[in-house]
Amino acid sequence: MSDRISKSEIGKDAVQATVEAAASTVGEVARIVTRAVQDVASAVGGFASEVYEIRDASRKAAEDQADDDASESPDGP
Repeated sequence: MSDRISKSEIGKDAVQATVEAAASTVGEVARIVTRAVQDVASAVGGFASEVYEIRDASRKAAEDQADDDASESPDGP
């Protein structure tokens, strides 16, 4: 007697392998997307920090300039 696999068993195995492959691919894509979102968030956060530092330095420079202008005025010390 030969060990033959029925057509329904072959079909079940094909469906099972397809579902497993799809699940694996979805998981891989999800990891890629998650990492990309993390990288984008990190880059945007770094940019926001740079903008804050530039704004703060600009404000301090403007204050220093105002102090210098005030000390050079004829009404100054």
